[in-house]
Amino acid sequence: MTQLQINGRSVTVAVPDDTPLLWVLRDELGMTGTKFGCGMALCGACTVHMDGAPIRACVTPISAVSGHAVSTIEAMDADPVGRAVQRAWVENNVAQCGYCQAGQIMSATNLLKSTPSPTEQQIDEAMSGNICRCGTYPRIRAAIQQAAGHLAQGGSQ
Repeated sequence: MTQLQINGRSVTVAVPDDTPLLWVLRDELGMTGTKFGCGMALCGACTVHMDGAPIRACVTPISAVSGHAVSTIEAMDADPVGRAVQRAWVENNVAQCGYCQAGQIMSATNLLKSTPSPTEQQIDEAMSGNICRCGTYPRIRAAIQQAAGHLAQGGSQ
């Protein structure tokens, strides 16, 4: 039995220690917002936060997250920065197929928490680990810039 802290609540799961966090989230906890993309930590579709830092859930064993706070896309609406990012995503019509967007939003939220007013270069560097097969990178950048501006003006909704 492994005790986890997911989106602010304690959960206990009975899985082998080497089970990837992604499969615990999706299959054991029914949290399907985090997506499987490549299974090798290369595409970013499975990005979640552990203690506030982005990690790839597809390659992170459940044993590595025990005792740490994990946040998923399902919790971003309760986070002021995550909420601002999601709002900007909608207003900029970022999603095309939408598959990568949960991971993109998780990475963008982390960027704005660590760098509230990022330059285009900082945005590109922070988002470089997230692949969008539809190529919506200009809209992703615009949404991050919009969310940063909104947050700088004291907005969070």
